Amino acid sequence: MGFTKLLRSKATRSLTVVSVLKDAKTALDRGNRTRAIALLGVAVLAWKWTVVGLAAQGVVKLLRAGRGGSSASKPA
Repeated sequence: MGFTKLLRSKATRSLTVVSVLKDAKTALDRGNRTRAIALLGVAVLAWKWTVVGLAAQGVVKLLRAGRGGSSASKPA
């Protein structure tokens, strides 16, 4: 029950939307307009359903890791 309450909280929704929007900006900066537009749509859906945003972020992270494009895995 506690996990469901956490997913339904306004703070979690807000953080999820901000995070998805950040991913959309990153995609746009990298020249991937299609992914950026898709993530903007996900951000709208994530406001209503937090799980949608969390799942989309997981997919994006997997896609980046699969191509080796994640800046987090590269040394500074």
